[in-house]
Amino acid sequence: MVVTEHNPRVLAGASVSVTTKVIIIVEYDGTLYHGFQWQANAPTIQDEIETAVEKLTGERLRVAAASRTDSGVHARGQVVSLRTASPYSLQTFVKGLNFYLPCDIAVKAAYRANDSFDVRKGAIGREYEYHILNSSTRSPLNESFCYRVERRLDVPEMNRACEWLVGEHDLASFASDLGMPLKSTVRKIFRAGFTRKGDMIVFDMAASSFLPHQVRNTVGAMVRVGQGKLSPSDFYRIIKAKRIGLAGPTAPAKGLCLMRVNYSEPFEEEEE
Repeated sequence: MVVTEHNPRVLAGASVSVTTKVIIIVEYDGTLYHGFQWQANAPTIQDEIETAVEKLTGERLRVAAASRTDSGVHARGQVVSLRTASPYSLQTFVKGLNFYLPCDIAVKAAYRANDSFDVRKGAIGREYEYHILNSSTRSPLNESFCYRVERRLDVPEMNRACEWLVGEHDLASFASDLGMPLKSTVRKIFRAGFTRKGDMIVFDMAASSFLPHQVRNTVGAMVRVGQGKLSPSDFYRIIKAKRIGLAGPTAPAKGLCLMRVNYSEPFEEEEE
């Protein structure tokens, strides 16, 4: 039986007469997981959430995420929807799911949503951060969440290259070839830039949506700019080339974190 968000498998005896769409905001350390999306023979964030939902409510169902983060990628503000017949309050959903989830995944908040709301298609923007440890020595406390680059990076030069990204462009050069056709490689970038605080450099990027490995390929090219191997003009030529996989190399997944997913309307709070 095909299982989708709109066709949940519910255990025998569970009521399906009335269902409610619940939105949960999820934070996770993606180090031990093969991305968000369910896989048959690998641990994923989706599998852990669905297992926790079943333990809490008795319902076996599919959840949907706003962003299908890749293997090893983290999230501070992943948005997940599920349809449930459970009468539990939103507060109970938060506490109950956190009781059953492993320590590297946590539900931070829960909301009600209209039945027609699509957590993925309804998003108007997504925000990511990528962390670079620009240091000649390793940092055990940051190892799982940063890409360490030893040679000092020229952040002002990297930000000059970032100016070419803002706006609507065909960003095919920043997409990885995953063997699947892309409907369009045009994306609208709202902001892109690097900030340095000591040895830590943070790349902040907000866009309408993202191509496969777009942020990590952008960071890979930007590191080359920061090392003097590419100029901002060279970076611009990569954009204009519109050739799949041209940018890079792909930066490691561990430095990437989904920070926030934006919607035109706020989620519905539960009345006290």
